Amino acid sequence: MKWILAAGILIAVLAIAVSWYRGGEDSFVIGEPLVLGERRHRVIPAGRDGAPLLILLHERGGSPEELVWPELVDSLETMTDPPAILLVDGGDHSYYHDRDDFDWGTHVLEEAIPAARERLHTDPRKEAIGGFSMGGFGALDLARQRRFCAVGAHSPALWEGGGQTPEGAFDDAEDFERHDVLELAQERPGLFRGARVWLDVGRDDSFRDNTVRLGALVDAPAKTPPGEHSTAYWREHVDEYLRFYEEALRTCR
Repeated sequence: MKWILAAGILIAVLAIAVSWYRGGEDSFVIGEPLVLGERRHRVIPAGRDGAPLLILLHERGGSPEELVWPELVDSLETMTDPPAILLVDGGDHSYYHDRDDFDWGTHVLEEAIPAARERLHTDPRKEAIGGFSMGGFGALDLARQRRFCAVGAHSPALWEGGGQTPEGAFDDAEDFERHDVLELAQERPGLFRGARVWLDVGRDDSFRDNTVRLGALVDAPAKTPPGEHSTAYWREHVDEYLRFYEEALRTCR
């Protein structure tokens, strides 16, 4: 009986944490799922028309709902002009690029973002994209294909060669080469089309060296605070991330 009561309390606390954030004097719940085919995205309204849009991509094995951390909600509550947010459903290991099983990247750019704009009535001229681990890689890969005001990669999953990647991340060697962000950044100055770039990675993260290398290539030095490759690290720093996006969207022209 006690464990049932404890579980009920935990569920109630989590429901409160993920369901509310303040916009002006009103409170807004997480929007109804944005269902496009088999993909189930989530949205957080800004509470006004014409707000900027922030697209966030989850980690491998994650989900849109799991990104609604209490720290993220707390940060949104303190903003005077919070963006609307699209939390993308990236499946288990899509890495957000077009694959043999589904055109994940095309879906995000040509279907999910336009649908979120329509649902949330956002300003299409003010959009930023960011992500965590798998999502950090995806944000970088998508930001080279069209212009965003800003791109943020938090502990991005970056490899120097296809042989280093985990099973399921890419279809084959050619697939990896098409989306090798490190190599592309070396070959193409201005890879991210003028977007403001944020890179960070924990000091003890196995992706640290490649993230630092990318930062040097794109003239956006990576921040390397203490930490590992973990949700706890991202939650600790999510307020910094959101402040970066807020400023970049506010000043975007």
